[in-house]
Amino acid sequence: MIKVSDQAKEKAIQLMTEDGFNPAEDYIRVGVKSGGCSGLEYVLKFDNEKTDADQIFEDNSIKIVVDKKSILYLAGTTLEYSGGINGKGFVFNNPNASRTCGCGESFSL
Repeated sequence: MIKVSDQAKEKAIQLMTEDGFNPAEDYIRVGVKSGGCSGLEYVLKFDNEKTDADQIFEDNSIKIVVDKKSILYLAGTTLEYSGGINGKGFVFNNPNASRTCGCGESFSL
């Protein structure tokens, strides 16, 4: 469902640990909400709770939680990390997006 690159895995483990989360048990919550300059906006945060409306996926030893409404928008997405000169941070490589904004934080289908 959602893939996690090696760089994203390393950074997620580091940041989760720094924020008091346990990467072996807790989740990265990924979702989509209305907003952003392209119509839909990505949501990413660390979480240790799951609801009945969530699906859990695991890739590269990272647990990802996605609410059922966001799954259709995120199918096949790869979570990557870019720490270069532009300092973007986590980046969504979403094959479903027909258009993305310049910052890469929003998209449209």
